[in-house]
Amino acid sequence: MANLRSSIKRARQNIKRRARNRAVMSRSRTAVSKATRLVATGDKDEARQAVIEAISEVDKAASKGVIHRNKAARRKSRLMAKLNSME
Repeated sequence: MANLRSSIKRARQNIKRRARNRAVMSRSRTAVSKATRLVATGDKDEARQAVIEAISEVDKAASKGVIHRNKAARRKSRLMAKLNSME
C-alpha cells in the first residue's frame, strides 16, 4: 500500500477511474458485438440500428479518453464495412 498522502490519493483516484473506464468499455464492446451478430444474421433494419448505436457508444468511449480516437475510427470503419457488404 502507498505511504505518502499524495500516492494514497492517487491510488483512490485510480480505483474510481478504472471502474468508470471498465463500464464504458464494457458498454462499447457489448454494442459492437451485438451489431456484428445482427449483421451476421442478415436482418438489415435491426443491423443498421445496432450499428448506429454501436458507433455512438464507441464515440462516447473515445471522447472520454477510454480508447484512442484512431481505434474508435477503426472500429466504426469495420462495422460500416460489414454492414455495407451485407447490403
